[in-house]
Amino acid sequence: MQRVAKSQASMTHGQGVAPHRHENGLLLYPAAGVLTTTTDRGTWVAPANRVTWTPPDFEHHHRAYGDTEVRMLEVPAGLGDRLPGEPAVFAVSALLREALLVLTGERELRAAYREALRQVVVEELIDSPSQDLYLPRPVDDRLRAVTDLLHADPADSSTLAQLGRAVGASERTLSRLFQTELGMSFHQWRSLLRVQHALVRLVEGEAVIDTAARLGWSNPTSFIEAFTAVVGQTPGRYRAELRHASD
Repeated sequence: MQRVAKSQASMTHGQGVAPHRHENGLLLYPAAGVLTTTTDRGTWVAPANRVTWTPPDFEHHHRAYGDTEVRMLEVPAGLGDRLPGEPAVFAVSALLREALLVLTGERELRAAYREALRQVVVEELIDSPSQDLYLPRPVDDRLRAVTDLLHADPADSSTLAQLGRAVGASERTLSRLFQTELGMSFHQWRSLLRVQHALVRLVEGEAVIDTAARLGWSNPTSFIEAFTAVVGQTPGRYRAELRHASD
């Protein structure tokens, strides 16, 4: 039988893990709560129905939102080579969830069985499209100034032209930079930022209608549509599952 190193951790709301690297790749599955992974390229968000992949030797740090139970599974370099070369977030299928829970549980496993299960996990991830709740970080100083303003106040409803005047850049220039540097439009980026903040507010127990209002959506329907497009379920369903997991 093989006893594994510590593979579970409990984190309180707002608790962080300082920047660090891993010799092997690492899968982090928040069985409850929300976990963010941040690098110099941006931030990835994993609610309780996602798993985060971090490749070997990739500096990053984490922060928990809500009481977060994290399951951790190391993936050796040879096996991890089949996964993305930068952090990614994947949806958790029923099979993937059960395999992760067994691998990170208290039960002692035969070495061959452990490796077989770990292979199943990797195969499931390879067959699952990445579902990144990923907010890229800009390099251009003008674009970073705009995104910093929105990070400070996600509910800010200023147009790109108004934000441009605040940082000394034209709307046309900023629009181009959002596409070339971040691979999305200004409106897509701001919507994703708000959805990330919504995940945190919902895990803290805030009502859906209040979350929509506090984060700047014009009406709850717009919020529900944007949230569902990114997360794959309505905010109400997501909040209900959070309550069920904590019972």
